[in-house]
Amino acid sequence: MVRKLVLLGTGLIGGSFALALKRMRQVEHVVGVGRNMANLERALDLGVIDSASHDAASAVQDADLVLIATPVGQMGPLMQAIAPRLAPDCLVTDAGSTKGDVVALFRQYLNDHLAQCVPGHPIAGSDLSGAAAARYGLYEGRRVVLTPLPETAPEAVARLEALWRLCGAEVYRMAPAQHDSIFAAVSHVPHLLAFSYMNALLERQNVANCLDFAATGFRDFTRIAGSHPDMWRDIALANNRPILDDLRANVAQLQALIAMIEQGDADALTGFIERASRARTAWEARDKEKQ
Repeated sequence: MVRKLVLLGTGLIGGSFALALKRMRQVEHVVGVGRNMANLERALDLGVIDSASHDAASAVQDADLVLIATPVGQMGPLMQAIAPRLAPDCLVTDAGSTKGDVVALFRQYLNDHLAQCVPGHPIAGSDLSGAAAARYGLYEGRRVVLTPLPETAPEAVARLEALWRLCGAEVYRMAPAQHDSIFAAVSHVPHLLAFSYMNALLERQNVANCLDFAATGFRDFTRIAGSHPDMWRDIALANNRPILDDLRANVAQLQALIAMIEQGDADALTGFIERASRARTAWEARDKEKQ
């Protein structure tokens, strides 16, 4: 049972975590912290949180669990603000999509509290944001990656794992560098490619006509281009080395594709497309089996 859960950032990720624990009757009181009063009022109306605050430091007093669910760029000042007010046994975790930089922030601002710090990344999201996007069941069947520190107490990790499992999630542990390399390839770079494609389209003189005729393929490919700008800016800068490696690999593939088309090399082009198509089909089949 969590007596007092504090959400630093009251949106889809933190709000859905709170709702899941409420449904399981595993949390007594949820405090939502944020700068947008309209969003906090909406969270109160929807029952996502039980009280609201603009002051992170006062909100975490007497808390036994704090989830930092803001863009990574906002986490440092928040950790600095809450550090003097945390109870010794208060568990602190985050929901950042990058982990190497977040681990560094934990060490910088919460160095005296590391036994109770468990960096994490719930792999669930949406192109929607804010408290109104929070929903029950977001984490059912989804994966959550935890990257505990060497100083983290085993019981702190076990407690957080148990809470995520109550939300319906599958919990995995890995090193921060391994996490950042994997998610650069399968999450961060796909988003950046979607942003890049949309910006290239916007440079066309006939962009309005193109968008009028855009249909399923366009919708599928560009859905994630509607994601939160501040969050993805922070991710790109925080995880820049793995992201740059994968972006350069994508540039090389595009250059190879351009050469095939310029040379009219039908056999090479067929092989290029077939290789990708087979891999995508096999992945989807495995994914369906897991579900």
